[in-house]
Amino acid sequence: QVQLVESGGGLVQAGGSLRLSCTASGRSFGTYRMGWFRQAPGKERDFVGTIYWSGGHTAYTDSVKGRFTISKDNAKNTVYLQMNSLKPEDTALYYCAFYRSGSVDATSSYDYWGQGTQVTVSS
Repeated sequence: QVQLVESGGGLVQAGGSLRLSCTASGRSFGTYRMGWFRQAPGKERDFVGTIYWSGGHTAYTDSVKGRFTISKDNAKNTVYLQMNSLKPEDTALYYCAFYRSGSVDATSSYDYWGQGTQVTVSS
């Protein structure tokens, strides 16, 4: 049974930082690609970034480039989302997911999802 568990969310002032974690069980990251998405109230779930487990190649949506960084720890089977210079518009429920196939920025391309962790950025 594959499970993804996110943690690290919270309330932070604008300009602050948070680091989210996503730990997998039931499946080794191996050669998989992982994605981070976020969903604000009343909005669709949007792509944030992705990391290819083998080699660590990353890609990000334009709005977070230069502020967010995705990294991984093979030994802990954990992927991280370091978020700096946070803005109120970054407020959302953040999810990690296992990539299956298709476009890396599409939710339909991912098959297993965590429960999400809330990030709230105050102005």
